[in-house]
Amino acid sequence: MRTEQLIAAQPDLWRAATLHPFLDGVRDGSLPATALDRWLAQDALYVDALLRMQARLLARAPRADQIVLAQGLLALAEELAWFGALAAERALALDVAPLPANAAYCAELAHCDALPYAAAMVALWAVERAYLDAWLGARPGAEPYRSLVEHWTTPAFVAYVAELAAAGDRALAAAPADAAAAVQAFARIARHEQAFWGMAIAGGA
Repeated sequence: MRTEQLIAAQPDLWRAATLHPFLDGVRDGSLPATALDRWLAQDALYVDALLRMQARLLARAPRADQIVLAQGLLALAEELAWFGALAAERALALDVAPLPANAAYCAELAHCDALPYAAAMVALWAVERAYLDAWLGARPGAEPYRSLVEHWTTPAFVAYVAELAAAGDRALAAAPADAAAAVQAFARIARHEQAFWGMAIAGGA
């Protein structure tokens, strides 16, 4: 099994995770600024949880995966600093409580600690691949949001996601018995992604 096969095997699930009215609104400019700000504040919380999950994953990673995971941690730390600057620019408070969909997603990240390494690696790849596919689908973005779309679709991010896919493929090849757990983790990540976009529009309802 390879990571790309997970997307091909569940195309409807992946479409629901990466195509959403929230992203349509970013692309055509119809997304209310309040929905974007809600998403930004919640995503900052989520990125912090992802950084912590990835740090724990690095601690049990094989040598071949350590560099890409360490580089990803640095990128996540830089992303949190970027969130802080953007929040100041938008007069947006980041010290908010997680909404239910976000709390559930962060709990899923914590649950990855109990998964076999291959399944946890696939989950991390799915997180970043969903993020990339979603924002690529929102390109070029209407003028109020175009800089954000550009921020999350850089060539460096595309390359990072490809490196995570390679790490996931190596992990699956080394532990074929963990394929079922990886498939299940992939599906859970996709469902959480779908719920996260909806949360930003519905306001947690």
